[in-house]
Formats: sequence, structure tokens, C-alpha cells
Amino acid sequence: MLIPVTWSLQISDSDLEEFFTPATGPGGQNVNKVSTAVQLRFNLAANTTLPEAVKTRLAQLAGKRLTQSGVILIESEEHRSQLRNREEAREKLFALIREASVVPKTRRRTKPTKASKTRRLDAKSRRSSIKRLRNSID
Repeated sequence: MLIPVTWSLQISDSDLEEFFTPATGPGGQNVNKVSTAVQLRFNLAANTTLPEAVKTRLAQLAGKRLTQSGVILIESEEHRSQLRNREEAREKLFALIREASVVPKTRRRTKPTKASKTRRLDAKSRRSSIKRLRNSID
């Protein structure tokens, strides 16, 4: 089954693995009984639905969350319910993929205008005359 991430990108449900563990921190009577924390694993290396350009940008954006075997690990344990943590982990992954799908703009080199060059040189000469006058007083 394919999960839509953007209007043009989809990922396969088989590329996602979820593991549930007991969450750390306060949780009352349920803390030792219920596994609410989610560890979402997205196998980037084995993914076939994302274009290569998006994969390389995603690997760069994932940073330390990317393992050497090409798996992105996303953890969520903020909520007390397993379902909300699961949804939050998936949303974190989808936001990362959406950010990686945006192609960065290439920078075009521009020349400074003649007026800006003149302003710069005038400011430099003004500053140098101020410093020159300071030395002549001594």
C-alpha cells in the first residue's frame, strides 16, 4: 500500500517498521505496563518510490538519525497514547521527506551596479579622510 507524502511523492508501507517500547519519564500506574513510545524505521536504502535526488537530500537532512545501513530512525514518546506517538513519528518523517522534495534554488552571480560601486568608493574615501585628519592633529 502506498502512503501519499506530497501530491507527487508516495512511500510504500512496507518501507516503514514500527517498534513500541515503554516510554521514559512519569506515567503513573501505566508506565511499566504499556509500551507507548514509538521507534519508526524508514529503510531509505531499499526504497524504490522516491527519486534519487530526493533520497540524497533526505539522507543529508536526516543527519544523525540515518544509520550506516541506510535506515532513518525517528522516535516519539511525548504523548501517553501509542496511537498519538505513532502519528507524530510518521508526521515527523513525512515533514522530513517534504523538506527534501523541495529543490534548492541555484544561486546566480550578479554584478554590482555602477551606483553601488560609487557609493562604496565614496564611503571608503570619506573614512580614509577622517582617519588622515586624525593623524595630522597629533
